[in-house]
Amino acid sequence: MFKRVMVAVVGLPLLILILGWVPSWATMLLLAAMCAIGAWELMRAAAGEKGRPLIPLAAIAAALVPVCVYLEESIANAALTALPVLPFAALLGAVFIFVIFALAIHRYDEEKGIPFAAVTCAIFAGLVFPLMLSCLLRLRLLGNLGPALVFLPLAISFGSDTFALFAGMLCGKHKLAPKVSPKKTVEGAIGGLIGGVIGVTLLHLIASSLGRIILQSPLQILVYGIVGSAISQIGDLSFSVIKREFGVKDYGHLLPGHGGILDRFDSVTFAAPAVWLTLQLTVYCF
Repeated sequence: MFKRVMVAVVGLPLLILILGWVPSWATMLLLAAMCAIGAWELMRAAAGEKGRPLIPLAAIAAALVPVCVYLEESIANAALTALPVLPFAALLGAVFIFVIFALAIHRYDEEKGIPFAAVTCAIFAGLVFPLMLSCLLRLRLLGNLGPALVFLPLAISFGSDTFALFAGMLCGKHKLAPKVSPKKTVEGAIGGLIGGVIGVTLLHLIASSLGRIILQSPLQILVYGIVGSAISQIGDLSFSVIKREFGVKDYGHLLPGHGGILDRFDSVTFAAPAVWLTLQLTVYCF
């Protein structure tokens, strides 16, 4: 518990600084590193021995995804530019899939061949996961409100995780998904929904005090908090399913007391695209 608290005390202010206050390219570099480490963790856990040749490729592709997102958004948002808005992430995805299938074809035999399960794991680790987490960068680049909006998925996820933990410890009686995560309870999940609303409310109050109105109504706060918490909890359970299937306790040990990048940011990985897509669809209007 001491290590867990100390990592939070040191890491949280650093995370806040890089996501919200320094230039956006620093946010891009942070997410590139997180995506590369997360991809490596996932491949190491689920790709199997025959999938090991794909680990460096998946890690490199994952690191490049935030770079592609940054280039796309920067060019699209530039006031004066002659550069075309190219789908850099899509191009990266096409090249990456071509390369890993070419490698699978080259190595195909009964003994050293790369199984299709490892190929699909590499696609998820090298493309899908970083594209989801890179929605934090898309939020960061949303104009003047970006430095505040980037914290919305984190407020939802961390608020949900914290309240789910304490609600489960104090009131937990009914198991939520015992075969996937034995310690999670229905009462904890309900506490997580409340925690998501509280997290969004606190972020809204802090942002408003700084002159940044990120949400327009109590209904928005309620919807983002409840729906975002539900999605973040599904994200948590989704990565737990992978760990259970492959007999892994933690994805990594980078963050003492927390595990790896995937252990700490599993719920954020699902909440970030949900928040970004909702903002795109509603354009701040309910």
